[in-house]
Amino acid sequence: MTLAALSPSDASNALGTRFRLTLLLLSVGLVLSAALSLCLGSFPTPPLQVGHSLINPADSELTFIIWQLRLPRIVLAILVGAALAMAGAILQSIVRNPLASPDVIGITSGAALAAVLFIALLSSHVSIGWLPVAAMLGALFAALLVVSLAWQRGISPARLVLVGIGLAAAMGAGTTLLIVMSDDSAAMSAYTWLTGSLYAAQWVDVASLLPWLLLATPVSFLLTRHADTMALGDSVAQGLGVPLLRSRIVLLACSVVLAGAAVAVAGGLSFVGLMAPHLAARWVGRHLARLLPASALVGALIVLYADLLGRVAFLPNDLPAGIFVAGIGAPFFVYLLYRARQR
Repeated sequence: MTLAALSPSDASNALGTRFRLTLLLLSVGLVLSAALSLCLGSFPTPPLQVGHSLINPADSELTFIIWQLRLPRIVLAILVGAALAMAGAILQSIVRNPLASPDVIGITSGAALAAVLFIALLSSHVSIGWLPVAAMLGALFAALLVVSLAWQRGISPARLVLVGIGLAAAMGAGTTLLIVMSDDSAAMSAYTWLTGSLYAAQWVDVASLLPWLLLATPVSFLLTRHADTMALGDSVAQGLGVPLLRSRIVLLACSVVLAGAAVAVAGGLSFVGLMAPHLAARWVGRHLARLLPASALVGALIVLYADLLGRVAFLPNDLPAGIFVAGIGAPFFVYLLYRARQR
């Protein structure tokens, strides 16, 4: 029997059960995947030794490998994937466009332009530790620019997307120009960052990303009901008393904070914010209250496995995770375009 054939209360119970089961399976899969990633690398480690190092680091010869090399990289991959996925889910909800993502409306491009500008012009004079700050400021500037240009007695989802696409293209051209005009060392550093890499991740990177997640995630969940109401149309949402402008601005700010902070520490990981919400929606539906946690888990799995492939599939080389994400995301984007055209 399909959900459509059930009574409203039975259908709601069935959706709730499927949602909880999906979260449970994704959570278990994420824990097992993280454990697998801890065991694999240039120096494969038996699970028992990994467990011993985690429980009793003072009495293990693998403490440095597990606690300083692999674990921060795994935790950062999970947090980055979750942040990008939630940013994409929020954007798709408020824009009401399944192709919306931080890449599409220019947030990632703004962060990339600021980061490359920093590498090309300031890295020889200022500590590279300021790179995440530059990327975050670039993402915020891009979002403010998109909102200001799309503003016309409020924010229209269609105008937001169109302006974002145009600005993303312009900032992408500026980024390419900066790379071409830079010296070889700066150009290589910028290109690696643009590809998206978790190489040499440290606990300080985790600490710099975590506060932004803890700030934006609860606010996003508080506004999920408004987002779901806005999905019914502006006139319906206004009739039900939803403050459209304020809700859109706050949700857009949450998306910018999540995407900007993730890009700041991991570089230009494209398509995560596009793929994860679509995959999660197949199991839990499009209601943002259910889509956000499911998308976060799916995004975490995508980045975790992309980074794992980069670490172990081409040893002794350590390839950027962004290569594998883009290799999957680009065909997925084409598929979404084809499906939208068929409909």
